[in-house]
Amino acid sequence: MEGMMMHRPLLVSTILDYAMKAHRKAGITSARTEGDVHSYSYPEAGARIAQLAHALQGMGITLGDRVATLAWNGYRHFELYYGISGIGAVCHTINPRLSAEQLIYIVNHAEDRVLFLDTTFVPIIAAVKEHLPEDMTYVIMTDRAHMPDTPFPALCYEELLDGQPTEITWPEFDENTACGLCYTSGTTGNPKGALYSHRSTVLHAFTIAISLRHSFGEGRAILPVVPLFHVNAWGLPYAAPLVGASLVMPGQALDGPSLFRLMDQEEVYSAWGVPTVWMGLLAEIKAQGRKPANFEDVVIGGSAAPRSMIETFETMGVSVGHAWGMTEMSPVGTHGCLPQWMNDLPFDEQITAKSKQGRRVYGVDLKIVDEDGTVLPNDGEAIGELYVRGNAVVSGYFRNEEASAKALDAEGWFGTGDVASIDPDGFLVIQDRAKDLIKSGGEWISSIDLENAAMSLPGIATCAAIGVPHPRWDERPVLVAVAAGDDRPTLDEVREHIAPHFAKWQLPDDVIWVESLPMTATGKVSKLNLRKQLADYQHPELRETA
Repeated sequence: MEGMMMHRPLLVSTILDYAMKAHRKAGITSARTEGDVHSYSYPEAGARIAQLAHALQGMGITLGDRVATLAWNGYRHFELYYGISGIGAVCHTINPRLSAEQLIYIVNHAEDRVLFLDTTFVPIIAAVKEHLPEDMTYVIMTDRAHMPDTPFPALCYEELLDGQPTEITWPEFDENTACGLCYTSGTTGNPKGALYSHRSTVLHAFTIAISLRHSFGEGRAILPVVPLFHVNAWGLPYAAPLVGASLVMPGQALDGPSLFRLMDQEEVYSAWGVPTVWMGLLAEIKAQGRKPANFEDVVIGGSAAPRSMIETFETMGVSVGHAWGMTEMSPVGTHGCLPQWMNDLPFDEQITAKSKQGRRVYGVDLKIVDEDGTVLPNDGEAIGELYVRGNAVVSGYFRNEEASAKALDAEGWFGTGDVASIDPDGFLVIQDRAKDLIKSGGEWISSIDLENAAMSLPGIATCAAIGVPHPRWDERPVLVAVAAGDDRPTLDEVREHIAPHFAKWQLPDDVIWVESLPMTATGKVSKLNLRKQLADYQHPELRETA
């Protein structure tokens, strides 16, 4: 028997409506590309979003049309999130760090009708425009006074809004209608599109507001350093208005001093981003001799956070939430809040727990399986490939039948490509990407564990562990490192430093010093490019016998 309840569609526009009425004093502060800082409330944002929605409709944008953004974190980008999806169109966020080839592919694959771009990205589009759809409309996200010279016809964002009505009755449609599109920068083949629905996006906002409870609270200021073009800034543009938190948008200046200044000035409580960003902030905190005012919470995701980083933050009174997820999961799958009983553990044991990838959020199920697909126990010992399912997990890829067919197992679970273990308390530990594990003598070595242990050595700023060919052992681990200063630790010093955490055969056989590591478009180390760069590298034993 069906329940006798009303059915109201879960639409992104309902979040904005709610924030405008229930959280009138909260809002958004943005460091602008124009060079100043802009602030307004959610009701003021809503009035401009209504103007944008009317303008989009005037341009002929209708249900299901893709509208692209190429922009930093700022209030205009926030307006696009809600204005585009509110009328039933699809907000397609583009990562400016993609290669020209990938950018051309995804814009054409998505068949974007309009592209909104920040002034700083005009050169990127100028370089590829001849390969983009001929009938595309371009809008520069600034006012008339700051409009740059463009080698292509472009509209002015503020002029587009001028004179439009400041109120709108948002249309109602099926909650399974698409609202967002984000492409994964895959290491092989073309990028694949994750198409999010209104239902999945609203449920994901509920999920992170409930699960990452340490970050959220009415009246708190949250800084998304994670870009709006990187899986919807992990859901923050939706969850923050829902709970009455204000957003502080950093714009394009993501260096340590700029972030410190903005966080201090706006009294940011919680900041979200990838480990590389926090290295810069921690260096500035050390230089200043203090943390920014009111800074008490940090969410780290995108790649594994080194234990030393977690320990440094926690020691200064900043609670670390170590999260894990994927573009295909909207993206948050686990959170690093410790259960209440763990707060009584010794500090070192709490750090050990926080160094794991955390426990699953509500709405996400996890399982690990062996090579035969047999489900393995959550005992913290068994290691297998990680599969997920949930309300905000993709069931396939946008216009890509081949990739969609490979994505799910026979029971409809999504294969993450990660190798993991899950302990009895529900903590997930990502051992590695399946392709980044190092197999030596038939035994697996986690590159992530080696990297995190090595990065706690003061002389190493960042590093990557990769497997290199070896005639006897198949592969052996070597460390590719960037020095933190003039003194470079020797191989013996590195091995001695990390030895307590590894078996002797798991220790790296060499340290290769480089000026910088190749990065992917999402700010992670590109192991693929690193292996290409080291194509001619020979293991020390092979050099000796040559």
